[in-house]
Amino acid sequence: MFEAIAFYLFAFLTIVMFSVTVFTKQALYALTALAAGMIFISAFYFLLGADFLGAVQIIVYTGAVMALYAFGMMFFDTTRNVKEYGRSPQIIFLLSGMIALLIVIIFVVPIVSENITAIYPVIEGVGNSQAVGMVLFTKYLIPFEVAAVMLLVAMIAGIVLAGKKMDYSLTLMEDEEIKLAEESKEKALS
Repeated sequence: MFEAIAFYLFAFLTIVMFSVTVFTKQALYALTALAAGMIFISAFYFLLGADFLGAVQIIVYTGAVMALYAFGMMFFDTTRNVKEYGRSPQIIFLLSGMIALLIVIIFVVPIVSENITAIYPVIEGVGNSQAVGMVLFTKYLIPFEVAAVMLLVAMIAGIVLAGKKMDYSLTLMEDEEIKLAEESKEKALS
């Protein structure tokens, strides 16, 4: 019961965060939602008992998104069009209370329940990180190597993109100048 509730909660939150990432027009909102989605993905690893992979998910992938966040803040004028709207404090209080209640339920249910049993037996003398290493370098060696090559290509692409010279600074330009620059850029691409 606990696993099902936690799974559906984190699945819903992950889908919501990645939807915000895709559909928002603000780069900072998209990057923040992407980081939150990566953290919610790590919850699935913790639910499955793979604590090492959950921690790696948070440290490596969420750290990479935070580096992307820093690059986004450096290279784009992300604050120009951001307009915050005042939300109702009652709705925020209600949603915060519901989230706090769900978190308390998720942590209390395993303590109260006595019917939780392990589906897969634990191998004696082998720790979690050793078991991950054995599976990763035997059964999943090819996907692991492909993922490493993809990360290398992404890193090289990031370096190339960061090395491009910027033609103009949006923070120093007026709105009319930005529109003229965008129009001239579109004409050049056509």
